[in-house]
Amino acid sequence: MSVNDGALEACQERIGYHFKDPALLAAALTHSSSANMRRDSNERLEFLGDAVLGLVVCHHLYQRLPEAMEGDLTKIKSAVVSRRACARVAQSLALPSVLHCGQGMDVGDDMPRSLAAAALESLVGAVFLDGGFEVAREFILKHAAEELRQAIGSEHHFNFKSQLQQYAQREMGCTPNYNVLDEKGPDHAKCFEVAASIGQRHFPSAWGPSKKDAEQKAAWAALVTLGVLSDTVPISDEVVS
Repeated sequence: MSVNDGALEACQERIGYHFKDPALLAAALTHSSSANMRRDSNERLEFLGDAVLGLVVCHHLYQRLPEAMEGDLTKIKSAVVSRRACARVAQSLALPSVLHCGQGMDVGDDMPRSLAAAALESLVGAVFLDGGFEVAREFILKHAAEELRQAIGSEHHFNFKSQLQQYAQREMGCTPNYNVLDEKGPDHAKCFEVAASIGQRHFPSAWGPSKKDAEQKAAWAALVTLGVLSDTVPISDEVVS
C-alpha cells in the first residue's frame, strides 16, 4: 500500500510546491515500516535532504550574519536543523498526517519527533531532486523562517561578549574588561549599568536586569562603536553570559 493520490495532492497544496515527478513525494512520505523493500522507503531521501538542509541553512547564516563568529554560526545552525525544529516544521506542514507507516506505528500528532523530522528531511531531498537546489533553498527558507528567526534572536545563540573578546584579542592584542558603573532598584529587582573597556579605550555603557545581561549589552555597544556590528542589528532584552 502506498500514499494515495488524494493525499499527495493535498500535501502539495499545503507545502506550496507541485512535483513534476509525484513518485518522489510518495517516496518521501513512505516510512520503511510500510515499504516492500527498505530501499523503497524515504531513508535515502532523508540522507540527501539532511545534507541539503544543512547547506542551505549554513549558506543563509553566512550571508545574513557577516559579523558572527564560527562558534555562534554553528550553534544557530544546530538549533535550526535539530530534530525538535524539523519536527515542528513537519507538523506545521501536516506531514505526520500523510506519512505512510506500517501497522502499529503512531501517526498524526502523536508521531515520535524523530519520524516527523525525518519526513521533513525526506521531503527536502525530494524537492531538491525534483526542482534543483534553488527551488529547495527557497522551500527551506520559506518553511523554516520562524525557526531561523528564533534561533538567530535566541539568548542562547548570540554571544556578543565572545565576539568582542575575539575581536579585541585579534585586532588590539588585549582582552576586554567590564566595569559596573551604577546599580538601581531593590535587591529582588536590581538593574546594573556596565561599560566595556579595551586597554585605554572606553565604550558606551548599557543597562541590564543582571550584571551578565548588562555586560552582553555593553559588549554589543562596543562592537557597534568599533564598526564590527551595525547599530541596526537587534539585541534582545535577554542575552547570554
